[in-house]
Amino acid sequence: MKLGKKKEITKELHEKFLQSKVIVVTDYKGLDVPTISDLRRRLRDVEVEYKVVKNSLLRRAAEKTDAALIRDCFTGPNAVALSYDDPVAPAKVLTKFSKEHKKLEIKTGVMGGKVLDVNAIKALSALPSREALLGQLLSVFNGVPTAFVRVLSAIPVQFLNILQALAEQKKENGE
Repeated sequence: MKLGKKKEITKELHEKFLQSKVIVVTDYKGLDVPTISDLRRRLRDVEVEYKVVKNSLLRRAAEKTDAALIRDCFTGPNAVALSYDDPVAPAKVLTKFSKEHKKLEIKTGVMGGKVLDVNAIKALSALPSREALLGQLLSVFNGVPTAFVRVLSAIPVQFLNILQALAEQKKENGE
């Protein structure tokens, strides 16, 4: 590969590292082409990029990004999964795929300036999807005003009940 092409790949990958919310490094050794194509398709379906790049280019592209925290893992056959929107999506797909295909090894990852080990990535994959979390948040937001309105409407109802009880008490006393 020519030097100009290497510089172009490094610059492009550096920009992608800066933009991504989560980066997951995998070892794909032992997977055949149709299997890797299937993995790429599954990741593409959830808007995650999966790139196989030489380790030397990965190390250079990682400089001054969060990916620099995991530079030591750029050894052997590596591929990186990059997600720009949903940090849970690559963890879900890669964890499920690694259960189906034992040869795919999840090595490490980085999210928000923190290194993720394999257990953290598996824990991340157990989280609900972004849409489900937004739905839960919306129900919480909806529940608070509803409860507030119920409390406010209970005050006049209780006041009317007290007035009714006083009226009945006066009627019994003959007043």
